[in-house]
Amino acid sequence: MSPSVLIPVNGYKSRALNSLPGPIQGAAQYPVVSQNLVTDNVSVVEGEMAIISCRVKDNDDSVIQLLNPNRQTIYFRDMRPLKDARFQLVNFSENELRVSLSNVSLSDEGRYVCQLYTDPPQEAYADITVLIPPGNPIIEARDEVLSEGNETEMTCTAMSSKPAATIRWMKGDKELPGKPRVELTYDKMYTVTSRLTFTVSKEDDGVPVVCIVDHPAVKDFQAQKYLEVQYKPEVKIVVEFPQGLTREGENLELTCKAKGKPQPQRVSWVKVDDDVPSHAVITGADLYIENLNKSYNGTYRCMASNAVGESFDDYILYVYDAPTTTPKPTTATTTTTTIITTMSYPEANQDTPPSTEPAAHDSRAGEGAPRTVDHAVIGGVVAVVVFAMLCLLIVLGRYFARHKGTYFTHEAKGADDAADADTAIINAEGGHTNSDEKKEYYI
Repeated sequence: MSPSVLIPVNGYKSRALNSLPGPIQGAAQYPVVSQNLVTDNVSVVEGEMAIISCRVKDNDDSVIQLLNPNRQTIYFRDMRPLKDARFQLVNFSENELRVSLSNVSLSDEGRYVCQLYTDPPQEAYADITVLIPPGNPIIEARDEVLSEGNETEMTCTAMSSKPAATIRWMKGDKELPGKPRVELTYDKMYTVTSRLTFTVSKEDDGVPVVCIVDHPAVKDFQAQKYLEVQYKPEVKIVVEFPQGLTREGENLELTCKAKGKPQPQRVSWVKVDDDVPSHAVITGADLYIENLNKSYNGTYRCMASNAVGESFDDYILYVYDAPTTTPKPTTATTTTTTIITTMSYPEANQDTPPSTEPAAHDSRAGEGAPRTVDHAVIGGVVAVVVFAMLCLLIVLGRYFARHKGTYFTHEAKGADDAADADTAIINAEGGHTNSDEKKEYYI
């Protein structure tokens, strides 16, 4: 206990201050809460400094003192009877007594009294609350490796804090609700545990799950754990050849692309409801079939599997007829250009048959250009023949139109009055004018 200090108090007999159970031992007056004397509550983190201020609005030279929660005098005016070096005088005047308390601990928490010696005495109370931050949050997962579609559980614990902390959960940029549980320990500390349950998908692989601890003593206090999710393979069939329709006589090349976690080690090809053609070549993820025909039509399936499960993708094969060699009529512009090209070649070239090489070879070897020229030449020849026939028909039509039916001439005008044909002929030849009639016969 600190030594006693004798202090005169407003006409009262001097007494040993620390022996007083209250502000004034044996006084008949009782202290009252004063509006003239004011102070503030203080919240301080453990280990830091607290400031206690006793302020008087209108002071009449009365004495100000500060008492601890045990009603022991910390400061009387500018004197410190209590031998605790953590308390230091910050400011003393007629209107204020300000004291600092460094290295605050939980035992310093309580109600401090600002006391003004008046008649009756006045008091104001400053409550010091000590904040104790939680320890580093601990995040735990029930399953280290997760499988797509399964439910998992994670917990986050914030230990030994005052007051109790609150815990929030974030998965990526989405907040998830947790179920908290608060426990009060023997040393008046709080331990909070939050439990999170959710179902994982393959999109969650590599996504962080963050446990965020909110407490007035700390900021940005968090722990995180990255999810590791295994999922079934994703299977996709890619047509390498041909790029267009599949026709008889061509080749077919398919590639099966599979991706999963873990990466699938086995990829297989089957034909649904039938056997794969005997001459089909399967190399790893590739399927190759030569010389297609319509008996190969059907659904071809690629299957891939890993530890999580199996997936597949289907390709429906329909083999079309081989391309026909019958030329198609060209446009007027193409015909005109082709006629000039055709006339520059000997007529014997027109008897050369068009190429019957399969289109697959053309596509893979790049020999499509000559085939296009042959069709143009043939189209030009057909156009010339059709044009010539049309011209012939027009000439014949005009000819027959000009020489059809009965018609009159004026060749024998002098024989109009002849009695018979013979007379008319004689008159016409002789220039006679007495002929009555003229006739002309067309043989």
